[in-house]
Amino acid sequence: MSGSQPGDLLRLGALEAQVMDVLWDHGPSTIRGVIEELPSKPAYTTIATVLTNLDRKHLVTITRQNRSTRYAARVSRHEHAAELMEQVLQTSRNRAASILQFVESMPEDDLDLLRDYLKSRDGGTRE
Repeated sequence: MSGSQPGDLLRLGALEAQVMDVLWDHGPSTIRGVIEELPSKPAYTTIATVLTNLDRKHLVTITRQNRSTRYAARVSRHEHAAELMEQVLQTSRNRAASILQFVESMPEDDLDLLRDYLKSRDGGTRE
């Protein structure tokens, strides 16, 4: 892709994010189905272009049956968020400092979730 940065593949524009939200919330859909779920009613060709871009970013799958084309999210919303976080960490000049800064900014509920996860992953062997 000419002129694109490594982080551009996962980063979503406003309309791309709305289209992905429709696919994540409602499952596979046609272009018309996506338009029906959007808050605004963009042109058919606009959504077709957005879905083509999302396919190029490997975020949707396309299934063609007879005269119908359906689009589906290739990854879950949670997987996409995790990939974005990993991408940000890869571009950080100090991965450890970035992780620690992020953890330091987390609310206590999220810290409890993280502690519980790490305890269960480690089999409770860490003190």
